[in-house]
Amino acid sequence: MNLEKLAESIRNFEGVTRKRQIEDIVSIFEAVRPEYGNAIVDFGDDAAVIDIGGDDVILFAADGIWGRLLDASPWWAGYGAVVVNINDIAAMGGKPLAMVDIASANSPKACRELMEGLAEGVRKFGVPVVGGHVHPDTQYNSLSVAIIGIVKKDCVIRSDTANPGDLVIAAYDMDGKIGPNSPYSWDTTSFKEPPVLRESYLVTQEIAQKKLATAGKDISNPGLIGTLGMLCETSRVGATVDLDKVPRPEGVDFGQWLKVHPGTGYVFTADPEKAEECVSVFEKAGLTARIIGKIEEGQKLDMYDKTGRVTVFDFSKEGITGIGSE
Repeated sequence: MNLEKLAESIRNFEGVTRKRQIEDIVSIFEAVRPEYGNAIVDFGDDAAVIDIGGDDVILFAADGIWGRLLDASPWWAGYGAVVVNINDIAAMGGKPLAMVDIASANSPKACRELMEGLAEGVRKFGVPVVGGHVHPDTQYNSLSVAIIGIVKKDCVIRSDTANPGDLVIAAYDMDGKIGPNSPYSWDTTSFKEPPVLRESYLVTQEIAQKKLATAGKDISNPGLIGTLGMLCETSRVGATVDLDKVPRPEGVDFGQWLKVHPGTGYVFTADPEKAEECVSVFEKAGLTARIIGKIEEGQKLDMYDKTGRVTVFDFSKEGITGIGSE
Protein backbone atom coordinates (compact mmCIF):
# COMPACT_ATOMS: atom_id res chain seq x y z
CA MET A 1 0.00 0.00 0.00
CA ASN A 2 1.50 3.31 -1.12
CA LEU A 3 0.84 5.73 1.75
CA GLU A 4 1.39 8.88 -0.32
CA LYS A 5 -1.16 7.78 -2.91
CA LEU A 6 -3.59 6.72 -0.19
CA ALA A 7 -3.28 10.10 1.55
CA GLU A 8 -3.80 11.93 -1.74
CA SER A 9 -6.87 9.84 -2.54
CA ILE A 10 -8.39 10.72 0.85
CA ARG A 11 -7.64 14.45 0.47
CA ASN A 12 -9.23 14.46 -3.00
CA PHE A 13 -12.13 12.16 -2.11
CA GLU A 14 -15.46 13.75 -2.99
CA GLY A 15 -16.78 13.06 0.51
CA VAL A 16 -14.01 15.36 1.79
CA THR A 17 -13.88 18.03 -0.92
CA ARG A 18 -17.66 18.62 -0.77
CA LYS A 19 -17.17 19.95 2.78
CA ARG A 20 -14.93 22.85 1.77
CA GLN A 21 -17.69 25.32 0.94
CA ILE A 22 -18.88 25.16 4.56
CA GLU A 23 -16.29 27.78 5.57
CA ASP A 24 -17.75 30.34 3.15
CA ILE A 25 -21.30 29.57 4.25
CA VAL A 26 -20.50 29.87 7.97
CA SER A 27 -18.73 33.20 7.39
CA ILE A 28 -22.01 34.71 6.17
CA PHE A 29 -23.54 34.12 9.61
CA GLU A 30 -20.63 35.51 11.65
CA ALA A 31 -22.23 38.96 11.88
CA VAL A 32 -25.43 37.59 13.44
CA ARG A 33 -23.90 35.03 15.80
CA PRO A 34 -24.43 37.34 18.83
CA GLU A 35 -28.14 36.59 18.34
CA TYR A 36 -27.50 32.92 19.19
CA GLY A 37 -27.81 33.45 22.93
CA ASN A 38 -29.15 29.98 23.72
CA ALA A 39 -26.79 28.10 21.39
CA ILE A 40 -24.03 26.41 23.39
CA VAL A 41 -22.71 24.78 20.21
CA ASP A 42 -23.61 25.85 16.69
CA PHE A 43 -21.66 25.33 13.47
CA GLY A 44 -19.09 22.57 13.21
CA ASP A 45 -20.64 19.76 15.22
CA ASP A 46 -22.98 16.90 14.34
CA ALA A 47 -25.83 18.80 16.01
CA ALA A 48 -26.34 22.22 17.56
CA VAL A 49 -26.73 22.28 21.34
CA ILE A 50 -29.53 24.54 22.56
CA ASP A 51 -29.84 25.59 26.19
CA ILE A 52 -33.48 25.40 27.38
CA GLY A 53 -32.81 26.52 30.94
CA GLY A 54 -32.60 23.22 32.78
CA ASP A 55 -30.40 20.17 33.24
CA ASP A 56 -31.25 18.98 29.72
CA VAL A 57 -30.29 20.56 26.41
CA ILE A 58 -31.84 20.14 22.98
CA LEU A 59 -29.79 18.68 20.13
CA PHE A 60 -30.87 20.03 16.73
CA ALA A 61 -29.52 18.75 13.41
CA ALA A 62 -30.43 18.40 9.74
CA ASP A 63 -29.16 16.46 6.75
CA GLY A 64 -29.90 16.62 3.05
CA ILE A 65 -29.51 13.57 0.84
CA TRP A 66 -27.04 13.81 -2.03
CA GLY A 67 -29.00 14.14 -5.28
CA ARG A 68 -26.94 11.46 -6.99
CA LEU A 69 -27.95 8.90 -4.36
CA LEU A 70 -31.55 10.05 -4.29
CA ASP A 71 -31.97 9.64 -8.04
CA ALA A 72 -30.55 6.12 -7.83
CA SER A 73 -33.21 5.09 -5.30
CA PRO A 74 -35.78 7.45 -3.72
CA TRP A 75 -36.75 4.71 -1.22
CA TRP A 76 -33.15 4.29 -0.07
CA ALA A 77 -32.77 8.06 0.19
CA GLY A 78 -35.78 8.23 2.49
CA TYR A 79 -34.50 5.41 4.64
CA GLY A 80 -30.94 6.76 4.67
CA ALA A 81 -32.15 10.20 5.74
CA VAL A 82 -33.41 8.65 8.98
CA VAL A 83 -30.17 6.73 9.55
CA VAL A 84 -27.86 9.74 9.14
CA ASN A 85 -29.99 11.95 11.37
CA ILE A 86 -30.20 9.31 14.12
CA ASN A 87 -26.41 9.04 13.95
CA ASP A 88 -25.95 12.81 14.37
CA ILE A 89 -27.88 12.75 17.66
CA ALA A 90 -26.30 9.48 18.83
CA ALA A 91 -22.78 10.78 18.17
CA MET A 92 -23.37 13.49 20.76
CA GLY A 93 -24.67 11.07 23.38
CA GLY A 94 -28.29 12.11 22.90
CA LYS A 95 -31.70 10.48 22.69
CA PRO A 96 -33.43 11.18 19.33
CA LEU A 97 -36.97 12.51 19.81
CA ALA A 98 -38.59 13.44 16.48
CA MET A 99 -37.97 14.41 12.85
CA VAL A 100 -39.52 16.62 10.18
CA ASP A 101 -38.83 16.44 6.44
CA ILE A 102 -38.87 18.66 3.36
CA ALA A 103 -39.34 16.67 0.16
CA SER A 104 -39.59 17.55 -3.52
CA ALA A 105 -40.66 15.00 -6.12
CA ASN A 106 -40.98 14.93 -9.89
CA SER A 107 -43.65 12.22 -9.85
CA PRO A 108 -46.19 10.64 -7.49
CA LYS A 109 -44.15 7.42 -7.65
CA ALA A 110 -40.93 9.12 -6.49
CA CYS A 111 -42.80 10.94 -3.71
CA ARG A 112 -44.35 7.73 -2.46
CA GLU A 113 -41.00 5.90 -2.50
CA LEU A 114 -39.35 8.71 -0.53
CA MET A 115 -42.08 8.58 2.11
CA GLU A 116 -42.06 4.78 2.28
CA GLY A 117 -38.31 4.85 2.88
CA LEU A 118 -38.77 7.39 5.66
CA ALA A 119 -41.52 5.26 7.19
CA GLU A 120 -39.28 2.20 7.21
CA GLY A 121 -36.63 4.22 9.04
CA VAL A 122 -39.23 5.21 11.63
CA ARG A 123 -40.22 1.56 12.06
CA LYS A 124 -36.62 0.47 12.52
CA PHE A 125 -35.42 3.17 14.89
CA GLY A 126 -38.60 4.19 16.68
CA VAL A 127 -38.11 7.92 16.10
CA PRO A 128 -41.22 9.48 14.50
CA VAL A 129 -41.58 11.86 11.57
CA VAL A 130 -44.03 14.39 13.02
CA GLY A 131 -44.47 16.81 10.14
CA GLY A 132 -42.81 18.55 7.25
CA HIS A 133 -43.44 19.96 3.80
CA VAL A 134 -43.71 18.48 0.32
CA HIS A 135 -43.40 19.96 -3.18
CA PRO A 136 -45.18 17.35 -5.35
CA ASP A 137 -44.61 19.03 -8.71
CA THR A 138 -40.92 19.90 -9.12
CA GLN A 139 -38.59 18.93 -11.96
CA TYR A 140 -36.30 17.15 -9.52
CA ASN A 141 -36.29 14.91 -6.45
CA SER A 142 -34.93 16.26 -3.17
CA LEU A 143 -35.07 15.32 0.50
CA SER A 144 -33.87 16.98 3.69
CA VAL A 145 -34.65 15.89 7.24
CA ALA A 146 -34.22 17.75 10.54
CA ILE A 147 -34.12 16.06 13.92
CA ILE A 148 -34.24 17.03 17.58
CA GLY A 149 -32.85 15.07 20.49
CA ILE A 150 -32.19 15.56 24.17
CA VAL A 151 -29.22 14.99 26.47
CA LYS A 152 -28.05 16.09 29.90
CA LYS A 153 -26.08 19.32 29.65
CA ASP A 154 -23.05 17.81 31.35
CA CYS A 155 -23.08 14.69 29.15
CA VAL A 156 -22.85 16.19 25.66
CA ILE A 157 -20.16 14.59 23.48
CA ARG A 158 -18.80 17.46 21.39
CA SER A 159 -16.34 17.35 18.49
CA ASP A 160 -14.32 20.42 19.51
CA THR A 161 -13.08 19.14 22.87
CA ALA A 162 -10.36 16.62 21.99
CA ASN A 163 -7.10 17.14 23.91
CA PRO A 164 -3.48 16.31 23.10
CA GLY A 165 -2.73 12.95 24.70
CA ASP A 166 -6.24 11.57 24.19
CA LEU A 167 -6.48 8.22 22.44
CA VAL A 168 -8.47 7.84 19.21
CA ILE A 169 -11.09 5.08 19.07
CA ALA A 170 -12.77 3.79 15.91
CA ALA A 171 -15.99 1.81 16.41
CA TYR A 172 -17.90 0.07 13.62
CA ASP A 173 -20.75 -2.35 13.24
CA MET A 174 -18.85 -4.86 11.09
CA ASP A 175 -21.96 -6.91 10.35
CA GLY A 176 -22.71 -5.10 7.12
CA LYS A 177 -22.30 -4.95 3.36
CA ILE A 178 -21.41 -2.38 0.73
CA GLY A 179 -24.61 -0.44 0.06
CA PRO A 180 -26.69 -0.79 -3.09
CA ASN A 181 -26.12 2.68 -4.55
CA SER A 182 -22.55 3.62 -3.64
CA PRO A 183 -19.21 1.82 -3.24
CA TYR A 184 -18.63 4.07 -0.21
CA SER A 185 -21.74 3.08 1.75
CA TRP A 186 -21.61 0.33 4.39
CA ASP A 187 -25.15 -0.82 5.15
CA THR A 188 -25.48 -2.20 8.67
CA THR A 189 -29.14 -1.47 9.34
CA SER A 190 -31.60 -2.30 6.55
CA PHE A 191 -31.58 -6.06 7.19
CA LYS A 192 -31.66 -5.99 11.00
CA GLU A 193 -34.59 -6.02 13.37
CA PRO A 194 -35.53 -2.87 15.34
CA PRO A 195 -34.45 -4.11 18.81
CA VAL A 196 -30.93 -4.81 17.51
CA LEU A 197 -30.61 -1.39 15.89
CA ARG A 198 -31.98 0.48 18.86
CA GLU A 199 -29.52 -1.19 21.21
CA SER A 200 -26.58 -0.27 18.96
CA TYR A 201 -27.37 3.44 18.83
CA LEU A 202 -28.14 3.61 22.56
CA VAL A 203 -24.52 2.68 23.31
CA THR A 204 -23.35 6.27 22.93
CA GLN A 205 -25.79 7.38 25.63
CA GLU A 206 -24.04 5.05 28.07
CA ILE A 207 -20.64 6.40 27.02
CA ALA A 208 -21.93 9.95 27.52
CA GLN A 209 -23.47 9.24 30.92
CA LYS A 210 -20.27 7.57 32.13
CA LYS A 211 -18.21 10.45 30.65
CA LEU A 212 -15.86 8.04 28.90
CA ALA A 213 -15.24 10.20 25.81
CA THR A 214 -13.58 13.59 25.49
CA ALA A 215 -14.90 14.18 21.94
CA GLY A 216 -16.59 12.29 19.13
CA LYS A 217 -18.31 12.22 15.76
CA ASP A 218 -20.20 9.67 13.73
CA ILE A 219 -18.20 8.57 10.69
CA SER A 220 -19.89 10.31 7.78
CA ASN A 221 -19.32 11.01 4.08
CA PRO A 222 -15.59 11.88 4.45
CA GLY A 223 -14.90 8.37 5.85
CA LEU A 224 -12.86 7.52 8.94
CA ILE A 225 -9.77 9.68 8.31
CA GLY A 226 -11.77 12.59 6.90
CA THR A 227 -14.18 12.55 9.85
CA LEU A 228 -11.30 12.45 12.32
CA GLY A 229 -9.84 15.35 10.35
CA MET A 230 -12.99 17.41 10.94
CA LEU A 231 -12.83 16.57 14.66
CA CYS A 232 -9.18 17.66 14.80
CA GLU A 233 -9.96 20.83 12.89
CA THR A 234 -12.68 21.98 15.28
CA SER A 235 -10.62 20.94 18.32
CA ARG A 236 -7.51 22.71 16.94
CA VAL A 237 -5.34 19.64 17.40
CA GLY A 238 -3.52 17.09 15.30
CA ALA A 239 -3.57 13.29 15.37
CA THR A 240 -1.68 10.15 14.41
CA VAL A 241 -3.44 7.00 13.18
CA ASP A 242 -1.94 3.51 13.06
CA LEU A 243 -3.56 2.00 9.97
CA ASP A 244 -2.79 -1.52 11.13
CA LYS A 245 -5.10 -0.98 14.12
CA VAL A 246 -8.15 0.14 12.09
CA PRO A 247 -10.99 -2.45 12.18
CA ARG A 248 -11.72 -3.68 8.66
CA PRO A 249 -14.01 -6.26 7.06
CA GLU A 250 -12.81 -9.04 4.83
CA GLY A 251 -13.27 -8.64 1.11
CA VAL A 252 -13.31 -4.83 1.03
CA ASP A 253 -10.35 -2.87 -0.36
CA PHE A 254 -8.71 -0.97 2.52
CA GLY A 255 -8.47 2.31 0.61
CA GLN A 256 -12.18 2.03 -0.14
CA TRP A 257 -12.93 1.14 3.48
CA LEU A 258 -11.26 4.27 4.79
CA LYS A 259 -13.73 6.33 2.70
CA VAL A 260 -16.84 4.36 3.65
CA HIS A 261 -19.85 6.04 5.26
CA PRO A 262 -21.04 3.29 7.62
CA GLY A 263 -24.60 2.80 8.78
CA THR A 264 -23.18 2.60 12.32
CA GLY A 265 -19.69 3.92 12.96
CA TYR A 266 -17.98 6.41 15.26
CA VAL A 267 -14.62 8.02 15.85
CA PHE A 268 -14.27 9.04 19.51
CA THR A 269 -11.42 10.31 21.65
CA ALA A 270 -10.86 9.38 25.27
CA ASP A 271 -8.49 10.00 28.14
CA PRO A 272 -5.96 7.13 28.26
CA GLU A 273 -7.32 6.08 31.66
CA LYS A 274 -10.85 5.68 30.23
CA ALA A 275 -10.15 4.52 26.66
CA GLU A 276 -10.26 0.79 27.34
CA GLU A 277 -13.58 1.11 29.19
CA CYS A 278 -14.98 3.12 26.28
CA VAL A 279 -13.89 0.36 23.88
CA SER A 280 -15.50 -2.23 26.14
CA VAL A 281 -18.87 -0.43 26.16
CA PHE A 282 -18.86 -0.29 22.35
CA GLU A 283 -17.94 -3.98 22.15
CA LYS A 284 -20.71 -5.05 24.55
CA ALA A 285 -23.22 -3.35 22.24
CA GLY A 286 -22.01 -5.45 19.30
CA LEU A 287 -19.67 -2.95 17.67
CA THR A 288 -16.02 -3.63 16.88
CA ALA A 289 -13.93 -0.94 18.58
CA ARG A 290 -10.18 -0.38 18.59
CA ILE A 291 -7.75 2.25 19.82
CA ILE A 292 -6.22 3.38 16.51
CA GLY A 293 -4.19 6.46 17.35
CA LYS A 294 -3.56 9.50 19.46
CA ILE A 295 -4.44 13.19 19.53
CA GLU A 296 -1.34 15.35 19.19
CA GLU A 297 -0.28 18.96 19.57
CA GLY A 298 -0.13 20.86 16.29
CA GLN A 299 -2.22 21.01 13.13
CA LYS A 300 -1.35 17.83 11.25
CA LEU A 301 -3.21 14.54 10.89
CA ASP A 302 -0.72 11.78 10.07
CA MET A 303 -1.30 8.11 9.37
CA TYR A 304 1.29 5.36 9.38
CA ASP A 305 1.91 1.65 9.04
CA LYS A 306 4.95 -0.59 8.98
CA THR A 307 6.10 0.97 5.69
CA GLY A 308 6.18 4.59 6.76
CA ARG A 309 4.26 7.69 7.73
CA VAL A 310 2.45 10.41 5.77
CA THR A 311 0.57 13.64 6.50
CA VAL A 312 -3.00 13.50 5.23
CA PHE A 313 -4.17 16.94 6.39
CA ASP A 314 -2.11 19.98 7.38
CA PHE A 315 -4.66 22.41 8.76
CA SER A 316 -2.13 25.26 8.77
CA LYS A 317 -2.30 25.12 4.96
CA GLU A 318 -5.78 23.87 4.10
CA GLY A 319 -8.85 22.83 6.06
CA ILE A 320 -11.72 20.46 5.41
CA THR A 321 -14.58 22.68 6.62
CA GLY A 322 -12.45 25.60 7.76
CA ILE A 323 -14.19 25.63 11.13
CA GLY A 324 -11.58 25.90 13.85
CA SER A 325 -8.61 26.27 11.48
CA GLU A 326 -6.22 29.11 12.15
